[in-house]
Amino acid sequence: MKISKQARTDAKHLFRSCLIDGLMDEARVRQAVRQMIDRKPRGYAAILSHFQRLVKMELQRKTAQVESAVALAEPMRAAIQANLTRIYGAGLTWSFTQNPSLVAGLRIKVGSDVYDGSIQSRLAELRDSFV
Repeated sequence: MKISKQARTDAKHLFRSCLIDGLMDEARVRQAVRQMIDRKPRGYAAILSHFQRLVKMELQRKTAQVESAVALAEPMRAAIQANLTRIYGAGLTWSFTQNPSLVAGLRIKVGSDVYDGSIQSRLAELRDSFV
């Protein structure tokens, strides 16, 4: 579905109205959607579609997924959280998972940024260099 420039602009304004100190407020998002559905302005479906995309992108941007081959000790988790909070700011949602296929090391994904320090990726790079 092609979205008009005006609908895109309106969705951005709606999204900005849902931010408090740079962080998205869930209650404001719900209220904004409810009001948009109740008023039904011209092109509201396109506005809501783009607004949903902006909200999804913000949620992904504020989600940190940390994969490790073995369970991380609490001091290591705290250090990772402190460093990523320093880089990306407060308000990150954390997900720590185990992935034995990494062999050793970490893979961290925050939004579209990926930091891969796993042995699995290094072995894959080495294999590709011989091809």
